[in-house]
Amino acid sequence: MNTAIRERIFLGYKRQQGQPGIRNTLLILNVSGLTQPAAKKIQAALSGTVMVSMPHGNAITGDNDAQVDRILLNLAANPNVGAVLVLSSDARKAPLFEALLTDFGKPCKFLSLGDCDRDIITFTQRAVRTAAQLAVQISRQPREICAFSELTLGLQCGMSDPSSGIAANPLLGVLSDAHIDAGGTVIFSETAEWLGSEQAVADRAISKPVSEEILESVTRRERLAVAAKIDLLGNNPNQANIDSGLSTIEDKAIGSIAKSGSQPITSLLKFAERPASKGLHAMDGPSFSPESLTGLVATGAQIMLFTTGCGNSYVSALCPTIKITANPTVASTLGDQIDFDCSGLLTDDLSLDDAKTRLEEEIIAIASGALTLGEVLLEGDEVISRFGESL
Repeated sequence: MNTAIRERIFLGYKRQQGQPGIRNTLLILNVSGLTQPAAKKIQAALSGTVMVSMPHGNAITGDNDAQVDRILLNLAANPNVGAVLVLSSDARKAPLFEALLTDFGKPCKFLSLGDCDRDIITFTQRAVRTAAQLAVQISRQPREICAFSELTLGLQCGMSDPSSGIAANPLLGVLSDAHIDAGGTVIFSETAEWLGSEQAVADRAISKPVSEEILESVTRRERLAVAAKIDLLGNNPNQANIDSGLSTIEDKAIGSIAKSGSQPITSLLKFAERPASKGLHAMDGPSFSPESLTGLVATGAQIMLFTTGCGNSYVSALCPTIKITANPTVASTLGDQIDFDCSGLLTDDLSLDDAKTRLEEEIIAIASGALTLGEVLLEGDEVISRFGESL
């Protein structure tokens, strides 16, 4: 047991239920296309808020509708969200959000166009007033001492090169192992990027059913590519990956799974599903950063560790995203987009243990309120997948 990590603390926002937040964001959650333009105006009128929108919310049906509801509800339930204003063209989904967020002890208001006699001007004005009241309310909550082990780390890589697989992702693997030993939770995803290494991932599952689920999830993604007549070469890895030296998806996968470390895999989560326990979890999700990060946010991760070899500016809007590179050139030329430079691992100027300690210190600082470069540059967003056809 790594007692040094267990004894570490950060200053976070304690919640009535679940893990503490490292931010206390007012989420403007828009769930219908008719209200999306107004939602943009409402968010722009209020400082320090995040707007997430699903413009197809009223048109998706059946199982697809259930998947979208899970994403929306779990984004609202993320510990970094202090309060939620839900906007919609109608009030059908109000009970869903009000019940969930009441359980989590979060202030929540639901406003529909029907509440405002379909008057979009009244709707916008009332929403701004309501959101302002929520923002003032949560601003009075102080940060408190929280255990480092209460953090759930989301792991992501994007625009990778050989330095990612050789140094940056193995660093995350060592940190992941230590965090789980200390009682923490870690979630990794990007299912297509297990292709070629899926057996190594499945062999770490805690049970045969979980192992079989992992193998089937990769096979299903492979079938999707075949059915769509997509040649993964040029798509994943993309051209930038290829130009940097990752010539096949198998090359990329070997490096990608290194960030998951060596701990047993407790479960395979559905996309945007919250884990039922601590430990290491895999999430069956897309590989491209915008959707993947949003899925990790919906699992309840409070902070993202995102490695890049070529440079990638994209970050989550709701979870601070620590950009990490082991590529010395990228660390030098894109220094204003990189939060943690571990290129010394390649030049023998930095040991893996020292890099892990420094990264833990960076995580604690950001969890306690220090800003990532992505937050300062306003590069964040959340992307909600659309499943199936609409009526």
